[in-house]
Amino acid sequence: MTAKILVELREKLNYRGSKSSVKIILKQLNFKFKKCNDGRKFLMERSDIVAASVKFLRKMNEFRRNGDTRPVVYLNETWVNQNHTCRRIWQNEENTEGLKVPTGKGSRLIICHAGSPSFGFIKESKLIFQCNSGNKDYHSQMNATIFENWFSQMLLNLEQPSIIVMDNASYHSSLIENYPKSNSRKADVQQWLRDKNIDFSPVETLDELREKVKLSMPRGKKYKLDELTFQMGHEVVRLPPYHCQYNPIELIWAQVKGRVAEKIQHSKLQMSRQLCIKRSMQ
Repeated sequence: MTAKILVELREKLNYRGSKSSVKIILKQLNFKFKKCNDGRKFLMERSDIVAASVKFLRKMNEFRRNGDTRPVVYLNETWVNQNHTCRRIWQNEENTEGLKVPTGKGSRLIICHAGSPSFGFIKESKLIFQCNSGNKDYHSQMNATIFENWFSQMLLNLEQPSIIVMDNASYHSSLIENYPKSNSRKADVQQWLRDKNIDFSPVETLDELREKVKLSMPRGKKYKLDELTFQMGHEVVRLPPYHCQYNPIELIWAQVKGRVAEKIQHSKLQMSRQLCIKRSMQ
């Protein structure tokens, strides 16, 4: 390996040193000669996620190339704890001076909003409510009913046809038609097949019945909110899984929560709520 590096150095940099000199240089650069990595430490994206990412980027690029003038609206949810304060503060060595912050996280607020680079946050489209205590994951508190009601009202507040960008959270992705799940009972799968007038034999196993369900499912998923959006003159573009960096509202949430953390000095949930409302209006 050192010989190969030496050859490259001589060809590209006209290096005149020896192989021993190359070893000394590599050690000075904190390189070590050791067994090659077997590759199992590298993170690789699944091919379906890569395909979803390419599809999203190609779709957004297509809008730009075609001169689409519709505003792009991004939406997402976030949370703010009652005691959401700065993690680092200036203190003396004895920790007797400096900003005093509340201990513990306290209650939690869930915030949902939508906005566009064209006109900012959508007016009258802010949703803030308190999360039930004892739930670590705020996603468990946002269900399809709450989100769909908010989403429907948000669409009514849009003043022109828009492109709606959102992720694939479960409460964003209710299907137009429900299909038996992998944990559905055999009797439920049989009833579903009867309702669809799909023939099956009473002696067929649950696995065989599930295959009949799969064959009857459309190739592309049809989401309830996507259809609602289309009917109201807008279009939904779905973010690829695990790629929140394509949603710029995440950067806005970081700014909002940062400003809230600067202002909270004592433990009052109402103060956190008012700060969230104020910052999301600016």
